[in-house]
Amino acid sequence: MNERILVVDDEEIIRDSIGYILEKEGYKVSKAANGAVAYEMLSRTEFDLVITDIEMPQLRGIELLEKISVRSPQTFVIIITAYASIETAIEALRKGAFDYILKPIEFDDMLLRVKKLFEHRALAQENVMLRKELNRQYDFHHIIGHSAAMKKVFETIEKVAPSDGTVMITGASGTGKELVARAIHYNSKRSRNRFAAINCGAIVETLFESELFGHKKGAFTGAVADKDGMLKVAEGGTLLLDEISEMPFQLQVKLLRALEQKEITPVGSNDPIVIDVRIIAATNRNLREEVAHNRFREDLFYRLNIVDIHLPRLAEREDDIPLLVSHFIEVFRKQMGKNVKGLTNRAMDMLMRYAWPGQVRELQNVIERAMIFCSDEYIDETHLPADLQQSSSSSNAFSIPSSMTFKDAVHQFERQLIEKKLAHYPHDKEAAAKEFGMSLSTLYRKMEEYKISLHTPKERS
Repeated sequence: MNERILVVDDEEIIRDSIGYILEKEGYKVSKAANGAVAYEMLSRTEFDLVITDIEMPQLRGIELLEKISVRSPQTFVIIITAYASIETAIEALRKGAFDYILKPIEFDDMLLRVKKLFEHRALAQENVMLRKELNRQYDFHHIIGHSAAMKKVFETIEKVAPSDGTVMITGASGTGKELVARAIHYNSKRSRNRFAAINCGAIVETLFESELFGHKKGAFTGAVADKDGMLKVAEGGTLLLDEISEMPFQLQVKLLRALEQKEITPVGSNDPIVIDVRIIAATNRNLREEVAHNRFREDLFYRLNIVDIHLPRLAEREDDIPLLVSHFIEVFRKQMGKNVKGLTNRAMDMLMRYAWPGQVRELQNVIERAMIFCSDEYIDETHLPADLQQSSSSSNAFSIPSSMTFKDAVHQFERQLIEKKLAHYPHDKEAAAKEFGMSLSTLYRKMEEYKISLHTPKERS
């Protein structure tokens, strides 16, 4: 053991007995005959714990406690007192003492209290370290990206995090929406409380109300006990409603009511429960289009969309690809124990020219796969997936048969260009049209002309 303990008592036999018992347990012990001597020793040496009598000449135990609280607040104090002075011991607890021991001293009880104190301290330190690690991990300054698009995201996070405002995070799957939500939470005043997430697209519709609002025992078949919903589980903290567009339409009005009145009613109950939770919503769809097609409530959309953070696609922040690659190589190098230092120029060129339909998540998976197969210091193109190699090699190529007329070649190029852009914006044709510099109606007319599907696979189902 490395814990240092200072024993303070004007009775030598008590002072030596306590010191002897503690030393036998492995603690490093120093002794002082009164409070004044103890305070002098504390000015020269740091102690983890001071065990002190209350009634002593020159400087009483309570006065020593007060000085320790100011000079060395990280040092714990245990008071020794007679039963007749129990009120003084209670006063000491109010002034910051960790515990008290009654005379005559039961040494087994004393050792148990000291052991519990250091276990408490170890747990507190571990919690502090975990909290710092979480804050470090989800500090928005550590989200990878130096591109102009990501700098705009960082600026928005920095401004919105301290508030309690509802946030809508939009972007394609794999762009890091949950990471941004966590960054907002861990940089907010709610960071000491829980961050919870619920995927609205992964819950059976019949159970959605129970998952979100909770239920009472017997509310339905299988409800064998009371259950808190996620809006209650995240009490005092933050709840991420991921894929919010998939929330059943009939429940959207109940969520709106919960947000506006700050209370919920569990399934099978008539008694509302007050809630205090910050809501962050995320979606990979264009909710304005969902509202226009009556698939999402307009009033809920405006209630959720107080602050909008749009995460750019990886193809829109290609300057960040080398940074992300270096980060993922470092992560997997530690996990796999490999000595991979980076990529060859040819491999990096392929990654830079690839469209990345799976966004940052796909890049991470590609680097992990390459690290598995790479036995050299540098990843080259042979370590990349075959479909990526093929796509990258042909991404800038446009083959024109010799028999094709100029008009047909222009039409083929235009069709390929539209299809490629729509692959980047599968649920946001308005954004695709904006990038083309054309109106939405013109894009729809072009899609009809070239017989490009107007609907995504999910929309057709």
